[in-house]
Amino acid sequence: MTRNVLILHGIWNARSWVSPLAARLRKAGFETELFGYPSIFGGPEVALPALIERLGGQQPSHLVGHSLGGLIALEALRRAPGLPVPRLVCLGSPLCGSRTAQSLTASAWLAPVLGRSGALLQRGCEPWQGRTEIGMVAGNVPHGLGRLLAKLEGESDGTVSVAETRLPGLADHCVVASSHSGLVLSQAAAAQAAHFLHHGRFLPA
Repeated sequence: MTRNVLILHGIWNARSWVSPLAARLRKAGFETELFGYPSIFGGPEVALPALIERLGGQQPSHLVGHSLGGLIALEALRRAPGLPVPRLVCLGSPLCGSRTAQSLTASAWLAPVLGRSGALLQRGCEPWQGRTEIGMVAGNVPHGLGRLLAKLEGESDGTVSVAETRLPGLADHCVVASSHSGLVLSQAAAAQAAHFLHHGRFLPA
C-alpha cells in the first residue's frame, strides 16, 4: 500500500494551513505533500485540471482534503476515475452541500467571499460509486462562522453540519470533538485519518 499522501487545504487558506496535519501524518509513517490552489479567484475549474494532472501518471497517492479540499478531491476522482488514488479522507467537507454557503450566496453583499468555489460548496457532490475508498472525519464542536449565518440542523462543527458530511457511498464515517477550522490541528482527526489511510476504516469510537 502506498505511503504517499497529497493534502488539500480548504477555502480562504494557503498550503501552509494544513502543515500541522501533514506533520502528524508523517509521524504516522506517510510521505506528505501539500497541494495549493486558488480557492477564490480560481476555484474548481482551475484546481481540478491541476490536481488531475498532478495525480495522473504518478505513483499511487492517497488524498486528504479539508473542507473544500475534500470536495475538490472527490470531484477530481469523479472526472478522472482512473486516477491512482487508493483512499481519500475528507475532513469536515460538506459533500452533501453546505447550508452556510447557500446562506452566503443568498446575500448580494456576502456572495463574493466564496468566489468561484461557491457553486461547488452549495451543491456538493454526487453519491460516490467509484473504486477509491473514501472516509469522512466530521467535527461536532459548534464554533464557527456557519452558526451565525445559517441554522445548522443537529450536530455541527460550527460551519458544516454532520449531516452534510454523510454522502452515500462513503466507506466509513466518524465524528471527533473539533470545530471546523480545528480539524487540521486536531490530534484525534489526524489519528483517524492515518488509521483510515492504513486500513480503510476508522478507529472505533
